[in-house]
Amino acid sequence: MTKTLYLVRHGQTLFNVKELMQGWVDSPLTETGIEQAARIGRYVAREHLAFDHAYASTLTRTQATLELITNMPYGHEPGLREWYFGLYEGERYDILPPRPWNDFFTAFGGETQQQLRDRMVETLTDIMNRPGHECVLAVSSASSCKEFRDFWHPELEGERVPGNCSIMRFTYDGARFELVQVLEQDNLKAALGE
Repeated sequence: MTKTLYLVRHGQTLFNVKELMQGWVDSPLTETGIEQAARIGRYVAREHLAFDHAYASTLTRTQATLELITNMPYGHEPGLREWYFGLYEGERYDILPPRPWNDFFTAFGGETQQQLRDRMVETLTDIMNRPGHECVLAVSSASSCKEFRDFWHPELEGERVPGNCSIMRFTYDGARFELVQVLEQDNLKAALGE
């Protein structure tokens, strides 16, 4: 039986606005980020989506986003965390080399792109293989969402990750994930007539 994963990028944060690296460091959702997450909540209610399980990373920005989408209990999964940037945590984006970053951050105590990709694929595959996990909501971060998407769809490797509080809907057949829909905030506004 085919299962469904709704993978959501967290809402806009203070560090997003200030263009600072936020891997395992945290910053709060902005008013815009709060509204973005609440909009997904309205969309979920309008579409009568029924998640049997929900998960966020151990970072408060993903948890705050999830709590604005649904009031159901949820799990905290360290494997859903953002890329760990080591000493570059909290630094400005404009001091970074151009992408791809590959193993750039390892010299500063961070993790490689491949480590992030492997962690996300392993975590979400494990979650979807658990009993009773037919329709799952998972909230993560930009690079972690992108690495998961790009693993299953290498043809999208050069494309940017969807924006804050976007939804990527995947089907899962027990062997592979298939991206079937991307909903950005503009799509959600249109669907809700906002």
